[in-house]
Amino acid sequence: MSGNQPAVQAGRTGAHDRLRLTLDIERVLDVSARQAIRAEFRFDPESPLVVAVEFLVTGGPRVLWHIGRDLLQQGLYSMSGLGDVQMWPVNLEERATARLQLASGDVAALLELPVSPLADWLEYTYELIPAGCELDEVDWNVTTADLLHTPEAQAE
Repeated sequence: MSGNQPAVQAGRTGAHDRLRLTLDIERVLDVSARQAIRAEFRFDPESPLVVAVEFLVTGGPRVLWHIGRDLLQQGLYSMSGLGDVQMWPVNLEERATARLQLASGDVAALLELPVSPLADWLEYTYELIPAGCELDEVDWNVTTADLLHTPEAQAE
């Protein structure tokens, strides 16, 4: 897959299909070695602050990460994130890509993603739920009551 344009599969038939984006990406193992990975990005309007990303390696396990939607958006154009999830843009040859670094404990993965399809898909998610409006539908009275509701209160 190295040197080729990544495969993109994005549903265009219905709104539900557009909530998913499938990309063929690469895991950067070292300067000259890469591993092909399929990544499925899923946006749930009920949980608009995050994007679920499932990484699928042929013959390997599926790995699910929840990544902040704003972190992904910003990482397409500038350094974004701290700690376990970081993303930044890279221009390699003639195609714009971004690097996504994921870490958990002593294990880390560096992934290379195509900017254009991910940017278009993220733009669609922001059309559905604009930035700054992610929590507009939260019923704060119910949420506060749920937070304050303790098992001891149930016993009384």
